[in-house]
Amino acid sequence: MPDANFDDLPALAQHLRDELEAKKSVLIYAYNGTGKTRLSTTFKDIGKVVTAEGETTAQDTLYFNAFTEDLFFWDNDLANDLSRVLKINSTSRFFAGLGELEMDNRIRPLLNRYADFDFRIDTAEWTVRFSRVVQTAGTTATVEDIKIFAAEENIFIWCFFLAILQLAVDEAEAYKWVKYVYIDDPISSLDENNAVMVAHHLAQMLKDAPSRIRVVVSSHHVLFFNVLCNEMKKPRMYFLTRQKQSGGHTFKVQETDSTPFLYHLASLVAMQQAQKSGALYTYHFNMLRR
Repeated sequence: MPDANFDDLPALAQHLRDELEAKKSVLIYAYNGTGKTRLSTTFKDIGKVVTAEGETTAQDTLYFNAFTEDLFFWDNDLANDLSRVLKINSTSRFFAGLGELEMDNRIRPLLNRYADFDFRIDTAEWTVRFSRVVQTAGTTATVEDIKIFAAEENIFIWCFFLAILQLAVDEAEAYKWVKYVYIDDPISSLDENNAVMVAHHLAQMLKDAPSRIRVVVSSHHVLFFNVLCNEMKKPRMYFLTRQKQSGGHTFKVQETDSTPFLYHLASLVAMQQAQKSGALYTYHFNMLRR
């Protein structure tokens, strides 16, 4: 497909759905601030059936983005500062079948790849409690009800999502509604080595997905994107940019299937153009940092 421009995100989201009629997967590279997260939400919303009262009665997209993390929130026990728990939004269909599917045992092997803490899920109270084994003066003890760091929380939520994705891949009854999987920037808090591990593991998992499940992955992380491009089976690969126009923005996708993926060079070109024009935006500084 030649380069294409879209007037808004709904038009682009619909284009991706149309592409997935023929392709099993689409990979999107875009700088931060381009609109990746909003695109993933727009894509998901197209597949929702909502009643006049605002109730969602059907959906077709299992998604991971910044809003997925909002399904978890901390109760820090401010009164006693002892029992800190991560609460789960029990109303989300994301957690369908949580009580019956032994999610602890599904998440733990995934989490052990990246972290040294443990957890337990209480499906009656919809909470997660964390613990860690520590050594002090030669003795070993388990510290309960700890508050984990933000990066650790992010990787826990990612592993939670992976466990649910595996259920969808295995066609578990609770997730047979999944037709599309949309993953946006899952590795913002990981180092380069873990980024490769996450991309490799994700690609291997998606290779086993039934043909009815179609996948979109978007990222600003060049290494993560490149690993997916190399390991997934013939994905459609796009470079997404946002073009400022009078009265708003348009969105442009450039196909990268037949050319080397050298976006660090594209970044240098974009920064040089910004230097010449004097038109600087936040994403230019993100590009410079990378």
